[in-house]
Amino acid sequence: MLGIIAGRARRDGLAVLAAMHSAPGDGAPEGAGTLVLLGPAGRAWERAFAAGPEAGDGRPDPVDRWSRRVIGRMAADLGARALYPFDGPPWPPVIRWALASGWCHSSPVGMLVHPQAGLWFSCRGVLALAPAIALPQPPASPCAACRGQPCRSACPVAALGGGGYDVAACLGHLGGAGRTGCLALGCAVRHACPAGAAFRPEPAQAARHMAAFLAGASGARPRGISGRGEKEG
Repeated sequence: MLGIIAGRARRDGLAVLAAMHSAPGDGAPEGAGTLVLLGPAGRAWERAFAAGPEAGDGRPDPVDRWSRRVIGRMAADLGARALYPFDGPPWPPVIRWALASGWCHSSPVGMLVHPQAGLWFSCRGVLALAPAIALPQPPASPCAACRGQPCRSACPVAALGGGGYDVAACLGHLGGAGRTGCLALGCAVRHACPAGAAFRPEPAQAARHMAAFLAGASGARPRGISGRGEKEG
């Protein structure tokens, strides 16, 4: 079943980034046996989004509306319930689910890291299926075999690290010298992760993500979940 979901997701530029069996107290909706987290599959997602009506209709929240349409349709076809990280409050505990699944891990800089997506992990929606479907063994963290851990030194203002996240330094950089760097091209720390090369976004997608991050940092509702700086609920 998970292979069927993954194949269906690929048609829309999405990837299965995590999956887990629900357990008491984990925040899963009643009656859900399995949760499947879906996220952008790098540049394939950018092409899929650009081909949709939401990309050019000029209305607010185009990525959220694309996610509702595409993942909602997928859920209906599979007999599942669709959950979205931008629905709240209360927001679904997507970061908690990603870590509990064992598919995602905490990186040296605090952001979620994924074996294929690297630090570009971002959840656009969750499929809640009634049955507890067969799941593979969770993949190991890519950080265990990473030499040099370039993410630790990639931030131009050292806003990320073992001491926590310096929000003021990050926002200050994005509003100044970082306008043509991190803000326009995407977080330098995410770019530094070798595990996420295949998921590295187009500049337009990276800029959209950074705009959503800034909105979240300003107190607006989250547009997605990436594991750093956005509300989980």
